[in-house]
Amino acid sequence: MTVGANRAEPAGLTFPRNFLWGAATAAYQVEGAVTEDGRGRSIWDTFAHTPGKIAHGDTGDVAVNHYHRFREDVTLMAGLGLPAYRFSVSWPRVLPYGAGPANSRGLDHYDRLVDELLAHGIDPVLTLYHWDLPQKLEDAGGWGDRDTAARFAEFATVVADRLGDRVRWWTTLNEPWCSAFLGYASGVHAPGRTDAALSLRAAHHLLLAHGLGTSALRGVLPGGAQVSVTLNLCAVFPGSRTAAAAEAVRRIDGLANRLFLDPLLRGHYPDDVRQDTAELTDWSFVREGDEAVISVPVDVLGINYYAPTVVDEGAGEPEPSAWPGCANIRFLDVPGPATAMGWPIDAGGLRAVLRRVHEDYGRIPLMVTENGAAFEDSVTGGNGDGAAPVVRDPERIAYLRDHLAVVHEAIESGIDVRGYFVWSLLDNFEWAYGYSKRFGIVHVDYATQRRVCKDSAYWYRDVIRANGVPPARTGGGRGRRGQK
Repeated sequence: MTVGANRAEPAGLTFPRNFLWGAATAAYQVEGAVTEDGRGRSIWDTFAHTPGKIAHGDTGDVAVNHYHRFREDVTLMAGLGLPAYRFSVSWPRVLPYGAGPANSRGLDHYDRLVDELLAHGIDPVLTLYHWDLPQKLEDAGGWGDRDTAARFAEFATVVADRLGDRVRWWTTLNEPWCSAFLGYASGVHAPGRTDAALSLRAAHHLLLAHGLGTSALRGVLPGGAQVSVTLNLCAVFPGSRTAAAAEAVRRIDGLANRLFLDPLLRGHYPDDVRQDTAELTDWSFVREGDEAVISVPVDVLGINYYAPTVVDEGAGEPEPSAWPGCANIRFLDVPGPATAMGWPIDAGGLRAVLRRVHEDYGRIPLMVTENGAAFEDSVTGGNGDGAAPVVRDPERIAYLRDHLAVVHEAIESGIDVRGYFVWSLLDNFEWAYGYSKRFGIVHVDYATQRRVCKDSAYWYRDVIRANGVPPARTGGGRGRRGQK
């Protein structure tokens, strides 16, 4: 089994002067207030309230109440020295029915959030779509319906009209692979559909929405605005040295990576992926001119990375699967340390992704827009015993350090990586896992909404201050408190 190797840095690493540091969240995962101020219903509201879909029956109804506590959270960000905050706009909060008149109260919230960020010297990095499709649009066909792409462009225009004078970083979609294949093929994400052919159509309409949305943004935003799309790219490795394993890599790489990278950056879908899925669909939903719309230039490509993927031939995942046409492919466990999600920890996968995009698709600027890990965090102190609350998370610090070392290595090798955003700022609603998994560098007590910075937050603060990664086993903590 060949997986990218980790290489810990021997000394401190300094990043380019204008490197953008930040942390990220998503609207449904943090905002709560799902019925307030005119917000409409999203597919995640429906899905989360469907029995058996979310661990422990959790929902995002309250989440971490960021809608009401954003000022407190922005003050916390400022205390950590965050130069940028990546957040998403709730489509149903702005357009409750997906189209039609805008909800001014919803837009007012994002007005206040953006102004609060700017007042604290924090750059807003705005994502338009992080999976919360208005339920009314899903009822009309969702991402399986071509019209949804046009409605997205209208949504982009509405938000840009209101916020474009103050927000310079714009992302159209977050992880369209997840929206298409987890939402419409395996059904483990909203809207919970299990139709392989429909998922491929959804993938195309998501990409079409990106292209239409990008053009709409260009028509509204000032010249200096930066427009991007974010993909969750896979580092796919073979589980053996056989030809069959190499073929498995080709097929999974096609669905995970090239299905999105090729139309975005080369202007056409990969022929082999079309052939691999020919028994499911004839691809007639791709109309003349669509690929030109999708490949409208972007300023930055966002990359989300968490763990590598290792595959070989054999009996694949049980149906319904998130991998249409891949029933004879096995996903293998990777030996070694893993996060609380069971995901293997291997920064070498990020190295492989960054190199691959740079070598195969040219010198497009890159941004690591999500990277982080869930661990079993706990708070000690702060319960009336006179001690300040503390969350020790050395595993997360090690994870972040290793991945930042890879980012630094990539920059040193000539790859144009312009920023890094840790996922996530806050513990939050982790989709189908509910509140059972904690990714935040800030711990949230869901019963009281108390925020406690973890050791990783203080370590990341020191990274930002130094614009670099300290040598292992140094830095972090309040003042100079070391790791435990």
